[in-house]
This record gives sequence, C-alpha cells and structure tokens, in this order.
Amino acid sequence: MNPHLAQLQPYPFEKLRALFAGVTPSPQHKEIKLSIGEPQHATPQFIMDALAGGLKGLANYPTTQGMPILRQAIAAWCDRRYGVFLNPESEILPVNGSREALFSFAQTVIDPSRGHVPIIVSPNPFYQIYEGAAYLSGAEPRFLNNLPENDFAFDYGQLSEAEWARVQLFYVCSPGNPTGKVLSLDDWKTLFALSDKYGFIIASDECYSEIYFDEANPPIGGLQAARLLGRSNERLVMFSSLSKRSNVPGMRSGFVAGDAAILKKFLLYRTYHGCAMAPPVQTASVAAWNDEAHVLDNRNQYREKFAACTPLIGEVLGTGMPDASFYLWAKTPIADTDFARGLLEHYNVVVLPGSFLAREVRGVNPGANFVRIALVASLDECLEASARIRQFAQQL
Repeated sequence: MNPHLAQLQPYPFEKLRALFAGVTPSPQHKEIKLSIGEPQHATPQFIMDALAGGLKGLANYPTTQGMPILRQAIAAWCDRRYGVFLNPESEILPVNGSREALFSFAQTVIDPSRGHVPIIVSPNPFYQIYEGAAYLSGAEPRFLNNLPENDFAFDYGQLSEAEWARVQLFYVCSPGNPTGKVLSLDDWKTLFALSDKYGFIIASDECYSEIYFDEANPPIGGLQAARLLGRSNERLVMFSSLSKRSNVPGMRSGFVAGDAAILKKFLLYRTYHGCAMAPPVQTASVAAWNDEAHVLDNRNQYREKFAACTPLIGEVLGTGMPDASFYLWAKTPIADTDFARGLLEHYNVVVLPGSFLAREVRGVNPGANFVRIALVASLDECLEASARIRQFAQQL
C-alpha cells in the first residue's frame, strides 16, 4: 500500500462523530445542523431542467477537456466577474467540483526530483484536502497560522529561507474557509513577489467567491489581481465551483483556469486519471454559469441570515461579519470540543470545533477555542439555532 496513506488524519466530520459518541442530543429540541458547509438553499429549477434536457448526452463518452460551449460559458463568466479574458482552448479546464481538482493538482505539479523533499504551503486553519494532497504527492505540508490578532492574514516569516527554497505549491483560500478572510490586492502583490522569488505555483481556491455582502465590492480573485498588477498568469491557477454559487453541491461541477502551460500538463494527468465531466452535467453547468439572477437571490438569502444572526451570536461569542463566505468563525469561552458537545447535548445544535480544522504549529492550534458555524439552513432555523447558541453560551 502507499505508505503516505498512513499520514492522513481522520477527516473533521469523522472526528466530530467520535467526539459526539455517547452524547444524547436534547430530545426537547429539533436538530439543527450547522457543522457542514453544504448549501441547503433550493437548487434552481432551470438548472435541473437543463440537466434533464441533457440526458441524451449519456450516449457519448465525454472528453476530458469538456465541451467547447462549457469552456466558452466559463470564459464569458470570468470576463464579466473579474474583467479577465481567458482563452477557452488553453486556459480553462472543467472539473468535477473544486475538491477533486485541488487534490489532483498537487499530484501533477509536485516534482520530487529536485534533490529535496518538496513543500506545499497551506493556511491554518484550512481545507483538509490541501494536507492530503501534500502527503500523497510526496511533499511535506507547511501550515501558516491565520490568527485573529493578525486579522487572519499570512505571516510569511513563519517559514525559514531554507523552507521557502523547497516550496513548490502554495494553496490560497480566498474567501477563506473557515475565517471568511478575503485577500486584498496588496496581499496578492506580496504573494506574487514570493512566487517570483522562489518559483512556486499558486493554487487559488475561490469556491466561496460568490457569497459576499456588498454588491459593490465582490471579493477580488487571483487572476483578477494579476491583471490589475500588470502580470501574466504564469504559475497561477484558480479553482472555482458551482456548488456554493448555484446550490448544486451534488452536481460536482467547477473549473480551473490560469497558466496555460500548467493546465496543459494537468489535462494530460486528468486524461489518464479518467475524470471527465458527464455530458448532462456539462449542459446544466452551461446554464448555471450563464445566469446571475439566481446567484444574486442566493446572496440575498445569506445576507439576510448574517444580518439577523451575527449580532445574536456575536454578543456572546467572539465573532463578527466575515469578509465573505457562509461561515461564522466564533470564539468560545471554553474548549471548542467541550462547547460543541455541550451545545449538542443541551440544545441539539451541531457546530464544528475549530481545532478539527487546524494543526498545531509553533505550539499553537489556531482553530482551538473557535467553532465554525455554517449559516446554510433556512433563516428560521438559523435564527432558532442562534437563540439556542446564545442561551447555551450565557449559561457557561
């Protein structure tokens, strides 16, 4: 067996099941689950209709590169959203959701033949796929703590010069999971300078980019930042997805875009990997990327929930409005694991302990004494959960 499999930690939700073993949820309260970042708003009917209308495509094998009409729709969306022109023939590649692409990307770009063990840099806390991608590509992960006293920004001084020289890939998540932090143009400028100096590739995970609160200030994307700074897309690839944007997490549809030379190699890897998108899903994806009305409606629902729930929770837990995304990253008055167990036992609300989303670095687990609260349920359920969280916290 691949020895790197032994390096993988249990997934956060596996840890959550173990934490809750032996806990009897309050029978007086209906369960409200705010632990998983799974959109629960209704899937738009027109996307389901497009999926059904594309079922004749099941008679054909799909190509790994995807249908031209899908790549063209994605290119048009990138132009509308970011003011970035991309060649749909060489700078865009449809993928089955950002998760599988973020993982397999490391398997493509990591080069173990340079005389040292490669390093992949990840934020901390982070999406656990980054860590798994590092280990299974034969690299070592390095985690940069994102702490509240630094406004959850990167502290690049956490790595030594010798470590930077070994970095081959840097995962960025903006808006961040779980902090909701959005990188500014100056943040991107600093990261690009490091990439130029040390030659590493930037993988920009932007799957939460369409959930934000100020219509006049959408989160800046990596390719957009490069354009604004007069750069090319060299060593830069973005990852996006329809799951959160269009409420279709089960459809598994997204794309990668950026450096054409890198995507050419990624396409080669994926051709052998066998991960082409099903034709009906491609047809439905075209419809989704071509429409913004449903995305605005989606944002409005999140905006309403955050406006109603954040003050209630913020008065008893250390939290506030994120820059973007659908998470509250809330400071707990007791250990995050104890808080999550107690909240389930006494009020039947499920949240995710922040320590499960991070690793201890320099004696600090930046997720400790935080919980991630995903405001993905209905407004009424989120308000009810907020009231229960408030009651529980006031009793501590």
